Amino acid sequence: MLIDFFYTLRAAKLPVSVKEFLALLEALQAGVVGPKSQDGWSLDDFYYLARTILVKDEKHFDKFDRAFAAYFKGVEMLTDLTQEIPQDWLRKLLERELSPEEKAAIEAMGWDELMETLKKRLEEQKERHQGGNKWIGTGGTSPFGHGGYNPAGIRIGGPGKNRSAVKVWEQRAYRDYDDTQELGTRNIKVALRRLRKFARQGGELELDMPGTIRNTAANAGWLDIQMIPERHNNVKVLLLMDVGGTMDDHIQRVEELFSAAKAEFKHLEFYYFHNCVYDFVWKNNHRRFAEKFDTWDIIRKYNQDYKLIFVGDATMSPYEILQPGGSVEYMNEEPGAVWLQRLTDAFVQHAWINPEPEGVWQYRQSIDIIHQLVGGRMYPLTVQGLEACMRQLSK
Repeated sequence: MLIDFFYTLRAAKLPVSVKEFLALLEALQAGVVGPKSQDGWSLDDFYYLARTILVKDEKHFDKFDRAFAAYFKGVEMLTDLTQEIPQDWLRKLLERELSPEEKAAIEAMGWDELMETLKKRLEEQKERHQGGNKWIGTGGTSPFGHGGYNPAGIRIGGPGKNRSAVKVWEQRAYRDYDDTQELGTRNIKVALRRLRKFARQGGELELDMPGTIRNTAANAGWLDIQMIPERHNNVKVLLLMDVGGTMDDHIQRVEELFSAAKAEFKHLEFYYFHNCVYDFVWKNNHRRFAEKFDTWDIIRKYNQDYKLIFVGDATMSPYEILQPGGSVEYMNEEPGAVWLQRLTDAFVQHAWINPEPEGVWQYRQSIDIIHQLVGGRMYPLTVQGLEACMRQLSK
């Protein structure tokens, strides 16, 4: 039965070899995965065993997850929900559509009142609730829960609907952008090439044809080969990319940009953040809380030769930018605006690339705030926007 599983992985462009597949079969025969019941082994255990044997690089984890889910249809993927609130309270049983009048009647709570009210609800509520306007539940107008409507609430479990949550209860794992993504167009690379500063450094890797001809002629025809270092783009780029949440809508275009940037810039350093930059960033989403990089260290490590580029939709609650503790994932001590100011002060040549259509920028308060914080240097993720961004950074 696992032959088709092997072909599914190969179809997903995972570099899985026959030898590795045979190693997986040997592990199953040897009983490395213990049976969950008499019907066979645990699917959870098999998932981890197969991933350990077949996936050689963590950047392929997401491709493996998608292929695994596609093969084992109907099997719920592994989720680590270790929250204090019972998950069955939060199942979305009701999809409630509110009229514009009903939405207009809901007033957002202030930050302090929102957090204090949540604390009281956790102490008082003893059962599941849905469709209401007070308790933690689903599909209603309460500021706590998911699947309903409130202009400023705390999303607890389940997917977002109106993207207005100011804090998210559960810890989420976002996938890294795949730098091997094949570009659908060369226009992004062409636009990035406007940011160039060529230099010849390093070992002698290239034939200097004019120099060879000149020296050979000077030596009365005796061949005198001259070598010079290879010519390459000497621009240094520090790339900070928003990942997860509302950025899921823009994965393909951001992957194309990331892939093009890795091809064009020899000196490229990249890190991830979510929504807004705070006191730490990360390189790998699977270990994002275990392997954090202090933002202060980033500022100290890279000098002003680096050009700082943010990539993100800047779509979030204004609390996340302006409020201490505003991060949807943890209680940050300083507002995101403070960290953005420090970064833009440290890297004079900076810009923000926004994949959201430029026509909606004026209708989103958070985009306007970020736009001001980066000194108006926000550009859309279009060919024209990238060309304008590169011209700005090359000044």
